[in-house]
Amino acid sequence: MRAAAIDGPGDSSVLTLHTLPVPKPGAKEILIALETAGVAIWDVSIRRHPAGIQHSSFPLVLGTDGAGTVAALGSEVHGFKVGDRVYSYSWDNPKGGFYAEYVAVAAERVGHVPKGLALTDAGALGTTGLTALQGIDNALHVKRGESIIIHGASGGVGSLAIQFAKLRGARVLATASGEDGAAFVKSLGADAVVDSRTGDIRAAVRAFAPNGVDAVLGLAGGEALEHCIDALRRGGRLAYPNGVNAPKARTGLTPVSYDAVSEPAEYEALNRAVQEAHLRVPIAVEYPLADAKLAQERVEAGHVLGKVVLHIH
Repeated sequence: MRAAAIDGPGDSSVLTLHTLPVPKPGAKEILIALETAGVAIWDVSIRRHPAGIQHSSFPLVLGTDGAGTVAALGSEVHGFKVGDRVYSYSWDNPKGGFYAEYVAVAAERVGHVPKGLALTDAGALGTTGLTALQGIDNALHVKRGESIIIHGASGGVGSLAIQFAKLRGARVLATASGEDGAAFVKSLGADAVVDSRTGDIRAAVRAFAPNGVDAVLGLAGGEALEHCIDALRRGGRLAYPNGVNAPKARTGLTPVSYDAVSEPAEYEALNRAVQEAHLRVPIAVEYPLADAKLAQERVEAGHVLGKVVLHIH
C-alpha cells in the first residue's frame, strides 16, 4: 500500500511517500480501506518528536483519524461487515497511522459513519468531533440557556464545538482571529464574535453576558484565554483539551483538562449529535496523499478555518 511515513524525526521534508505492507487485522481489529484522513497539529508534533508515543518504530505512518470502508474483520469483531462506511480515531495506533491506503484499528475505536455524512467529512470528524462534543457535554455539561465562550473557535475542534453548544441550547461567544475567522464562526451559529488578537474580550463579554459567562472551552492558550477566564461568573466552569497550555491557577476554579475518548458509546453519542445538529464539518483544504508534506506545512502555517484533510483514493 501507499503510505505517507517518516524514517526519523525532523521537519516536513522527512514525511515522504512509502510502499509498505498492508497491516493485518488481529482478532479484535478492523482493516479500513481509507478514503480520507485528518491532518492536525498533533501529527506535526509526532513528526518532530516520534519518541513521545509508544509505537514509534520506523517507518512510522502518521495520522490519528480517518474514514473509509471496512476491508476485513478480525474473528472476534461484531457489529460491522465488509463494505460498511466507518470512521475512527486511534491515538498512537499500534499498527500505524491513517496517512495510508489501509489502517488496522481496534474495533472499539471505530464508529459507523452517520447517515448522510460524506466520507470526506467523516475523515475530518474523528478526533475533532469527539474532542468537541466531549468538551461541551462531558467536561462542561453545557445546558440550555447557559452562556459559553469557545476560545479558538475557528479551528477543527472549535468549528464543531460551536454547533454542539448551539444544539444544547447555549448562547455562544466565539473568539477567532481576523475578519475571515469572525465571519466563519458567525456562519456556524456563534451569537457573538470577538477577534482574539485585536479585540477587547472583556468588553465583548460585558455586552454578551453582563453577569459573567457560565463556561469557557479553551482550545488555545495564552493571554487571550486568561481574559476569557476572567469573564467567568462565580462558580463558572472551564475545560480544555490536553495539549493546550494550561491556564494560571485561580482560587475557586477547578479546570477540567481532558483527552478525547474513542469508544463505542462515544461514537454513538457523536453520531446522534451530528444528525441532530445537521452538523457542518468545515474542510479548509484537501490534499492528495502524495502531498502529505504540504498538508502538514499548511497546518503549521496556522489560521486554518476548519480542518485540513488528505484524500487517499
